[in-house]
Amino acid sequence: MRSVRQARKPRDGRGKQGRSSARGVARGAAQQPFGRRKSLRGNPISRALRAVHAFLDLRRPMLIMTLVIVLLTALAGLFASGVVGRTVHRTAAGFDTLLADAGFGVSQVHLSGNLRTPQVTVVAALGFTPGQSIFSVDLPAARARLMALPWVAEAGVKRRYPDDIIVRIVEKQPFARWQTPKDSYVVERSGAVITDKGLDQFRRLPLLLGDGAPQNAAPFIAAVDGHRAIAARVYAYQYQSGRRWNLLLDDGVVAKLPETGWRKQLDTLEHLIVDKGVLERDIVEIDLRSPTQYFFVTKTGEPKEKKPTVSGRAI
Repeated sequence: MRSVRQARKPRDGRGKQGRSSARGVARGAAQQPFGRRKSLRGNPISRALRAVHAFLDLRRPMLIMTLVIVLLTALAGLFASGVVGRTVHRTAAGFDTLLADAGFGVSQVHLSGNLRTPQVTVVAALGFTPGQSIFSVDLPAARARLMALPWVAEAGVKRRYPDDIIVRIVEKQPFARWQTPKDSYVVERSGAVITDKGLDQFRRLPLLLGDGAPQNAAPFIAAVDGHRAIAARVYAYQYQSGRRWNLLLDDGVVAKLPETGWRKQLDTLEHLIVDKGVLERDIVEIDLRSPTQYFFVTKTGEPKEKKPTVSGRAI
């Protein structure tokens, strides 16, 4: 028997045509915009929003800077008006009150070292109020006020918790009295003025006369103190012309010392007082400014015979 096969029709044409049609449809679909997107692009509100957004993107740094300037200006105005300061002060005051109520209020001030500075003066200079919070005490400011007191050379202020303040004072040491044409003062060894008050209690201190005397007196007075006969008879130390010293002795006798070599002439004056009894004579002046001789001036104003000296000792 013969086999009969049914021949299949070629499908190439239809496939190609189908694919071409599909591509055409797809291409047409790709080229055809959606109706909604097209409508958004044409919407005036959408265009306005996009314009604002683009403007903000471009102007963002400038806007931030403007906002910062406005904020700083507002803060400066608040500070200038005192609003911030008053608020902070009220808050701090309230906090200090809480601390004081909790047992941290100043109750005692322990003071030491004040001999000539009254206690009431020290307390006033500290500036504390009873019950004030110990944490609010300004220690540097309190110390500065103490240092401004005339007799205070050094001061220390510290807290001792929970409620004590410790104050230690070192006072200046009076060295001499300095008399000027206008006033009198108590001075330190360095020559610094301490005070011009209450001088009666310092009558036993050496008396200095002349400009520059306080700054130059310490070594000279120490040397004079080493000569007991002279020191016992000195009434005042006079600094003359900013260069040398005169000793004003008892009974108005003036001993004139040289600018240099005065230590040796102090030995000579001691010898004249002790061994020669020169102060018992009728003289008002002993001139020791020459390194080799000395002479006296009598009360009549006539100088006596000059006496030669050898190694500072009268012959």
